[in-house]
Amino acid sequence: VVAHFHYVLVTGAIYSIMGATYYWLPKWTGVMYNETLGKLHFWLSTIFVNVLFFPQHFLGLAGMPRRIPDYNVAFADFNMISSIGAFGFGLAQLIFAWIVIQCAFLGKGAKATNHVWEASKGLEWTLTSPPPHHSFSTPPVIDDKELAHGDVTH
Repeated sequence: VVAHFHYVLVTGAIYSIMGATYYWLPKWTGVMYNETLGKLHFWLSTIFVNVLFFPQHFLGLAGMPRRIPDYNVAFADFNMISSIGAFGFGLAQLIFAWIVIQCAFLGKGAKATNHVWEASKGLEWTLTSPPPHHSFSTPPVIDDKELAHGDVTH
């Protein structure tokens, strides 16, 4: 129960936040992030989240009870592996924080274009990166090519 629950909730929430941040960060800051650091962060996070939660399957199968202050020494090895995974996963998030700091506060990186990603469609991607305050002084003319899927009629 513990392993499956945390696999679903932690990875679902954290990876959604990371993905959205990586997608929108160039638009928010006007600066592209270091893609090599982004890939390093992703792979370290993926490896360590599995080191963190996978041993918990074996702990559950071995009958380790939940919500007690002190565990039997028989569970120590898998708990140690899980703790190492938690520590590594936490350290990997420091890379993520550094990427955000570099873009948002230090302005390091190549200047982001209006269409940062090939498939970026919508009004927000027609603006400069970062977008100005009060984005549109006049209502924009919406073109089919700027719509999200090109299949919406107006």
